Amino acid sequence: MAAADSPTTARKDDAHIDRDWVVRRRLIDGVKVREVRNIVTGNGITTELYRPDWDFVDGAVQQAIHVALRGQAISAWHQHKQRWDYVFVVGGHLRVVLHDPREGSPTRDQVDIFHLSPARPSLLAIPPGVWHGVQNLSTDVSCFVNLFNRPYDYENPDEWRLPPDTPEIPYRFGA
Repeated sequence: MAAADSPTTARKDDAHIDRDWVVRRRLIDGVKVREVRNIVTGNGITTELYRPDWDFVDGAVQQAIHVALRGQAISAWHQHKQRWDYVFVVGGHLRVVLHDPREGSPTRDQVDIFHLSPARPSLLAIPPGVWHGVQNLSTDVSCFVNLFNRPYDYENPDEWRLPPDTPEIPYRFGA
């Protein structure tokens, strides 16, 4: 079948990147993504994860953790009321899904989906109040570094959770 004879149900893709390979998309209000570059050295690869002069973090980084997620595992849903989350994948392939339930947000009820890996390194900023879930798309362990603008409060954690299949979020994790 020739291109002109394609079925009438076919949908033409919108452009999703520009000439400089910058991804075009409308993000949830407050969400930021900063793509960074790998530097190939004589003995491997160096990747800069974060610098204060990027003006990317709300405040200053106050805590950093490393997370290793089992193959095919899902960690969802998670939210902070006060803290920003900054996610940087250092190994494997993760699907990070965001949902904006915030009253008054111009992107209320929007869902953003990110595929993150060291192949195209990016730092993802998730504002307070935005639900987020992570799915390891690899069969092996995937790892990420999580930075926060406020340290974990052992006495009163700013941690809120919903199950992966909650009807409150219009997204279902799958293959």
